[in-house]
Amino acid sequence: MVERQRLHIHYQGRVQGVGFRWAVREVAEGFDVTGWIRNLSDGRVELVAEGERPELEAFQDAVPKAGLRRFIRTATEDWSNGTGEFRGFEITG
Repeated sequence: MVERQRLHIHYQGRVQGVGFRWAVREVAEGFDVTGWIRNLSDGRVELVAEGERPELEAFQDAVPKAGLRRFIRTATEDWSNGTGEFRGFEITG
């Protein structure tokens, strides 16, 4: 059995008010990942996704390529073990 991983990313830049979360959710539909994305009060966007590591890496790579690169100044990532708590990928805030 392949171990599920968790990818936690904070995107900084012009990532709020530009449809960023909606675009990322659409990208997520093309991958076998679960989790959520939300706006933070400090202007960043937070993403948590779980899946197999190669799938998460492909998803992470696809986000900027979906026309979102111009909005992202930095993306800080953290990896950990998945918990299996999510069903689907949604916008939570």
